Amino acid sequence: MTTQIMEKTDQRMDLIMSRLLRTGVLLSAMFVLAGGALYLLRHPTPVTDYHNFQGQPAEFRTVTGIFHEVLALRGRGLIQFGLLLLIATPIARVVFSVFAFLSQRDWTYVVVTLIVLAILFYSLFGQHP
Repeated sequence: MTTQIMEKTDQRMDLIMSRLLRTGVLLSAMFVLAGGALYLLRHPTPVTDYHNFQGQPAEFRTVTGIFHEVLALRGRGLIQFGLLLLIATPIARVVFSVFAFLSQRDWTYVVVTLIVLAILFYSLFGQHP
């Protein structure tokens, strides 16, 4: 490939990646904001008990539980979904990078990016003591 074509391809990839990141963050913010507003409308004065710690309810501990809460239009579910989108945004960037480097046949960066992706997935889904 000529240098001009490679520069144009790099600029195109950068533009797509910036749009991906911007879209992910904006969508996340919209869901968190909508969920927060909905939660405050339905629970105007929550009673907080600082003497007893209560962890997250069971429905917020799994992705399917969060989806059920979103479909039921519950505020906390929308907030949790927004946070999931925020976590997924950089992962989507790394996945996109793998395909971008594959299209450019840049094997070194493909391998390095796959290693980064594996570390991300392990940190999210691996068994931690």
